[in-house]
Formats: sequence, C-alpha cells, structure tokens
Amino acid sequence: MVSEVKKANAKRTIEINPVSRIEGHGKVTIQLDEAGNAIDAKFNVTQFRGFEKFCEGRVLWEMPSITPRICGICPVSHHLAAAKAGDAILGVELTRPAKLLRELMHMGQFIQSHALHFFHLASPDLLLGLDADPAIRNVIGLIAVNPELATKGVLLRSFGQTIIQSLGGKKVHPNGAVPGGMNTPLSTADRDHFLKQLDWAIADAEIAINLIKQYYDQNNDFICTCASFPSGYLGLVDENNNLEFYDGKLRLIDSKGKVLEDQFEPSNYLDIINEHVEDWSYLKFPFYKKLGYPAGTYRTGPLGRLNVCQGISTQRANAELKNFKKLANGPVEGSLYYHYARLIELLYALERTQQILEDRDVCSTDLIVTSNKFNEQGVGVLEAPRGTLFHHYWVDDSGKITRVNLIVATGNNNAAMNKAVYTVAREFIKNNKITEGILNRVEVAIRCYDPCLSCSTHALGQMPFRIEVVSADGEVIQEIGR
Repeated sequence: MVSEVKKANAKRTIEINPVSRIEGHGKVTIQLDEAGNAIDAKFNVTQFRGFEKFCEGRVLWEMPSITPRICGICPVSHHLAAAKAGDAILGVELTRPAKLLRELMHMGQFIQSHALHFFHLASPDLLLGLDADPAIRNVIGLIAVNPELATKGVLLRSFGQTIIQSLGGKKVHPNGAVPGGMNTPLSTADRDHFLKQLDWAIADAEIAINLIKQYYDQNNDFICTCASFPSGYLGLVDENNNLEFYDGKLRLIDSKGKVLEDQFEPSNYLDIINEHVEDWSYLKFPFYKKLGYPAGTYRTGPLGRLNVCQGISTQRANAELKNFKKLANGPVEGSLYYHYARLIELLYALERTQQILEDRDVCSTDLIVTSNKFNEQGVGVLEAPRGTLFHHYWVDDSGKITRVNLIVATGNNNAAMNKAVYTVAREFIKNNKITEGILNRVEVAIRCYDPCLSCSTHALGQMPFRIEVVSADGEVIQEIGR
C-alpha cells in the first residue's frame, strides 16, 4: 500500500507500507523535494522482537529450542548457531558424525530457503515484469503463467524441509541439535531416499540458473545499474578460502577487493564488528570497526559470500562461480546479482548434500560428547541463507544465561538495504513521475537481500512508545510518549 503525506513547504513523503514479499514487517519512506525528485529514502523496520532480552534467565540447554522461534523461515540457522554456542560453553569438540549431520541439516535449510525466495518471492518480478499488475505479480500469477516452474520451487523446498524433518523431528523449529552434538541419527533408509532425489534437484537448480542468466542478458543495463554501489563484503570461508556455510573463518574485503580481515576467528567478532543505532528503525546497523560508520558498511549473504570466497569445493557450483567472477573486475556490486549468487549457493548446497550422504560416517550413532564444566561465554557463528549469523551467550556457573548478543544475517545488510532503497529512488523518482512500477523497483531492491525482519530486531536501550489522539479530520490533538 502506498500513501502520500503533503507538507506545507511543498515537499512530500511517499510511504510504501508494507513492503511485500519479504519475511516480517517493514516500510519505505521516500522524501521528495519541491520539484518532485527523491532526495532521501529509508527502509524502516517497524517490528520489535527482543529475543536478546527474554532469553536471559533460561538455561543453556534450552537455547537451541528457543531461538528457532525467532523465525519460521530460517529456524535451522538459529538452532545450529545456538548449539554451536553451547558447544563452546561446554568446551567440547563434536564427533565427526555429529558434524556431518548438523551440516546436512544446514544444507536442507539452504535448499528450502533459497528455493522459496527465488521461485516464489523474487521470480514474479523477474518473469512477470516489474510493471505487471500487482494483482498477478505474485506466486499465484506465476503458477498461472508457468506452473511447471512454480512446481519445481515447491518440490525443491519440500526436499530441503524433508531433510530437516528427518534430522530434527520437524520441518519447522527442529530439535535435533543439542550442545555437544546431535540427538537423532540418520537412518539408512532416509539416506538412500535422499540420494535418489538429488539428480532431479540438481537439474532443477541448473534450470533456475539458466533462467536468471537469460533474464540478465535481456535486461543488462537495468541489472548492472539498479542498486549498485560500493561496500565491503563479509562471509565465512574454509582454510583454502572456499565457500563455507557451517564452519570456517571470517573473511572481509573492501569495495575494491582488498582483503581487510583474512581467516579471522569468528569467536572474536566483537574485535572487528560494532553496531550503530538510528531512532527510525528497530534494526541495528552493524559495521566494520576499523573504518567506522557508515564507511565500514559491508554486505553479507549470497553476494557477500561469493565476493569473498575464492572457490567452491563442489564441481558444478565452482564452474558457475567462475562465471560469476567474470561479471566485474573486482567485487560484483549490483544488488540484483544476489539472485544469481543465491542460485549458485542452491546448487552448492545440493552437491554438498550428496557428498555428505555418501560419507561412510553419516549414519553413525556416535553423536554426543558430554561435559560437566561451563565456560563463561560461547560464540556460535555460521552462514544463514541471508548472511553471517552470530549467537553469543554468557552464562553463570550453573549454565544459566546471563546475557545474549545476536547479530542476525539481515542486520548485517541493514545499511546496504537502506543504500539500495535510496539509490533506486533517486534514479527513478524524478519530476513527480511516480508509478506503481517505479515504487515496485524500490521494493525489488529490498527483496534482493531476502530480508528476514522477525529474526533481526532486538533492543538497545529503552523501547520508544507513543500514543497519538487524532480528530475526525486527521489533526493530532494530543500526543503522549516516553
């Protein structure tokens, strides 16, 4: 829904509320000057969750079950990050089979999440047209025009969720991981069943990659310029600087590709990352400490990960990464390339799933390591589908949580999403020309990042509160705040 606020000095504010086809609640406010040109734009995250605060007082063992409730789209990411933080507090090293099963569950998360976003949230814009009637520019319209493609998305997502269910008991909010390992082995029957699904799943991922590349070829000027801007890029890599989702070290590069942090220990993230706060959003703005804010803005998620990695450990995805790297002499900056990067990651997740399932230890029942001690704090870091995820817990000597810090994937991209919104609004909104299609382009810039706003809104200081009493003609006659 779009609303317009007129001001006495002839300036206007355009509001897009809510932003559609994202997870959670947010709006965009665009300020126009007297000539009708966009001079400012903000992505306002309007919901508040507060998980950091109400987890205090819970016991360590509950965190892998509590934190998945942050989000129904990426609960596995929070489930595993919480378990990893618990491992660190217990001071244990997992068995190899437990690591394999956690990573397998994580691949299921990437498969279902990336399939959902491309096929059902992003593709209506790309395949039906940015200026298409909003009544049909959605998944229902996609089903009407291309039911086969929509079905592929459903089946891919179902495949990922079935892997999650097998290891975690449920497709949403699983409970398979615990501090110290896993509580559910993989049956040989499920292993064999999943292996039989991979040929068609990989083929469908490659079909999606070819579709997005065709779209880029047909819309090259728009793709290259829309929401394209310099920033830093952050992601996890393995010891060879290959793409890594579950484990690894942090790598950070600047807008020119210069490495700022290489093989950085994730548990020390507070040495390089800080968070900025604005009074118009509940979502904080993480940044690279050494450059300050906003110069230290970085991007995470598929675009960030493929920019920082130097290779991918699976054959098909690595071949596609080489094509991705040819898009620019340095980091790929255009926000719309998130879609291509996301599909390359989908292909990698499927190939990595096959590698794990073919491992001789994957059906082992050696899954738990116990400990009777508690370290004062523990950090769990992994790559969620939307970007790098940090869970940091402090405990007392009984294992009760005394403090929680969460930097969630979408939060890492907050400054970049605001930059993307501003860049697109400034480019397209001129001379009072404002169409639904133009405003949709602003939303498209946000959807590139696949934001998960339920995950990412926490607290710093006191939550503001305001009540306005408005007369029948719209005049504010009384305002109470704290």
